[in-house]
Amino acid sequence: MGSIMTYFVHQHFIPPILVKFKTLSIVVPMYNEHRSIHQILDLLRTVHLIDGIGKEIIVVDDCSTDHSAERVEAYAQQYPAMGLRLLRHTMNQGKGAALHTGIREATGDYVIIQDADLEYDPEEYNLLIKPVLKGFADVVFGSRFMGGNPHRILFFWHSIGNNFLTFLSNMVTDLNLTDMETCYKLFRRDIIQGLHLEEKRFGFEPEVTAKVARVKDVRIYEVGISYYGRTYAEGKKIGWRDGVRAIYCILKYGLLNY
Repeated sequence: MGSIMTYFVHQHFIPPILVKFKTLSIVVPMYNEHRSIHQILDLLRTVHLIDGIGKEIIVVDDCSTDHSAERVEAYAQQYPAMGLRLLRHTMNQGKGAALHTGIREATGDYVIIQDADLEYDPEEYNLLIKPVLKGFADVVFGSRFMGGNPHRILFFWHSIGNNFLTFLSNMVTDLNLTDMETCYKLFRRDIIQGLHLEEKRFGFEPEVTAKVARVKDVRIYEVGISYYGRTYAEGKKIGWRDGVRAIYCILKYGLLNY
């Protein structure tokens, strides 16, 4: 009887199936964001990603002079299971440099950029992830200017400048984007880590757009997202000099094949 039972058990034993879930690396460049960083971390901690996708949150402190880094450290201790990592620059280098550090350290299947302010809503990550999961896209831009999502009305000349920069970028990359300057760009990790990125400030956006457009057989999609913009009084940092630099970067990386 014992041998029969053993045979029965062996016949019906099903070995465990190991399912590897995908991971999204969220890179957060931070400089003097102590007023809002805990709020964006709350959103990142609670956002639920489709298809069981996990989260790796990488905050890169670009040598903040306030208590931003200390707040992130305290948050990581409070929520040790959320996958939060803090990387720190010993000197201020710029947003692009912080992104370079975060991208280099990312280990997820996909990488997305998240500003440390509250202008973009992490709940909309799933909008960007869907075209990749369905096998259509390798890179997805989140556009503030398409679809019916809400966006705050702010500065006329900023919108004119953004439209001009996107138009100029499209001319040299032969893309048809509506929002090249968007923060929300999602990449397959192998693609973004395969780019040699140089711009250390706000020139990151036109540079990465120009260089990803030259990746062989890359599939770039765009989806509409919301935008809750800040005023300068609320902490917005980009200025007209960054616009001039963006024009230079569009021409440099788009025409000179860097």
